[in-house]
Amino acid sequence: MGKLLFLILSIIKNFRKLKLRLTGNTEFGISSSRVVSGKAWDDFCDQLKLAGASLHYPGAPTDPFQQAEGIRYLTRLTRAGLEAFVEYNDPAFPVLRQMVHETVKMGADNPDNVYLNAQISGHYEYRITGKRNTIDYIGFFTQNGNYGSTGGLAPCGKIDDKQLVCEPDGSFEIILSKTPKGKNWLKIENETGLVIIRQTYLDRKTEIPAELRIENLDGRKAPDPVTPEKIDEGLKTAAMFVGGASLLFSRWANNFRKHSNRLPMFDPAVSNAAGGDESIIYYHSHWKLGPEEALVIEVLPPSCDTWNFQLNNYWMESLDYRYFNICLNKASAKYEEDGSVRLIVSPTDPGHPNWIDTCGHTEGTMCWRWYRLKEGVQPVAPGCQVVQFKDLKDHEKR
Repeated sequence: MGKLLFLILSIIKNFRKLKLRLTGNTEFGISSSRVVSGKAWDDFCDQLKLAGASLHYPGAPTDPFQQAEGIRYLTRLTRAGLEAFVEYNDPAFPVLRQMVHETVKMGADNPDNVYLNAQISGHYEYRITGKRNTIDYIGFFTQNGNYGSTGGLAPCGKIDDKQLVCEPDGSFEIILSKTPKGKNWLKIENETGLVIIRQTYLDRKTEIPAELRIENLDGRKAPDPVTPEKIDEGLKTAAMFVGGASLLFSRWANNFRKHSNRLPMFDPAVSNAAGGDESIIYYHSHWKLGPEEALVIEVLPPSCDTWNFQLNNYWMESLDYRYFNICLNKASAKYEEDGSVRLIVSPTDPGHPNWIDTCGHTEGTMCWRWYRLKEGVQPVAPGCQVVQFKDLKDHEKR
C-alpha cells in the first residue's frame, strides 16, 4: 500500500512538472513569486486555521478545559512542524532532533521513550555514530514517507539493540544505504524520508540514553543557502503536518469512544502505517470517569521484554509525566503474588502503589503496550472494570 501511494504521488508530481513545462513556469519561479508576494505565508496561516477543525471533530469534548488543551496541542504541533520542515529540513545535512518530548506530544507519545528523528533522503548515504550507554532499549528505523506527507510512514529498515554490533567501549557505527555495508546496516530506499530512533527506559532516573550523531557521506562541508522552494515547501509541509496529525488522532480518539473504559488490541497495520514499532502490540482506547469512579485494570503479563501503560488527554497527548504519576512499566509496577498486576486509574490517590493520576481530567485516551513478546507467546488484553471509588477496598479483597 505504501509503495502504491508513493507511485500515485510520483505520478502527480511528474504531471505537475509537465504542466509547468507546458506553461513555461518553473518551481523556482512559482515559489519565488509566492514568497515575494506573501502568498506562501498567507497559505500557511490559512492551513493552520483549517487545522482547528480537528478540535471539533465528531466526539471531541467541548468544555473549556479540554478545548484549551486542544489549542495548546495545535501550537505544539506547529512548533514541531516548523522545526522539522523549515529549520531542520535539509536531508543533505540531517540533524537528530526530539520532535516529541515533554512539551510536544502526539499519538499517545510514550513517557518511557526518547524519540529522535532526522529528515533523510534515498539520494544519499549516511552514517550514525554513537555510544550505547545504559538505556534499556534502543532501536533504529527508516521510514518511507514523512510526518507531513500524504503517503503515511511505511516501514523500511530496522536495527535494534539485539542486532546492534558495538565495540568493547560501547561505541558503534551504522551505515544507512540501499545495499548492505559495514557491521551495522540500516536499509533505505528511494522513497525513504525519515530515520527514527526510539530509546526506552525501564528506569528514567538511573539509565543514560545513547550519544548519537548522523552525517551525510557525500563529503560536502556546508549546506546550500536557503531557497524560495525550500521555504515554500517547508511551510506547506509543516501546515500539512499540523492539520494531518491533529485530524488523524482526533479520528482515532473518536473511534476509541466505541469501547470506552476497555482495552482491545489496536490493528497493527494501522499503527505501523502511522510510524509505530511493529515489534510492539498496542492497546489503545478511550476512558471516562465520574468524580467518584475509578478504572481498575488487571492483567497477567505474558512473557515479553517489557510493557507499559499510560494515560493521555483526549487529544492523545500523554499527561504531564514530569510532575504526575500517569504511567507504569514492567520495572516500576508492584505485582500481585500470582505475578499479575493491578492498576488503579482515578482522580484521587487510593493509597495503591499502582495508582495512575487523571490530573484533573474526566476523560481521555489510554494505551497499553507489550514489547517484543517471546516467540510463540500470545498477546493478552488487559481486563478493565469501572468501580465506585468507595468500593475499591472491597474490590481489592476479591
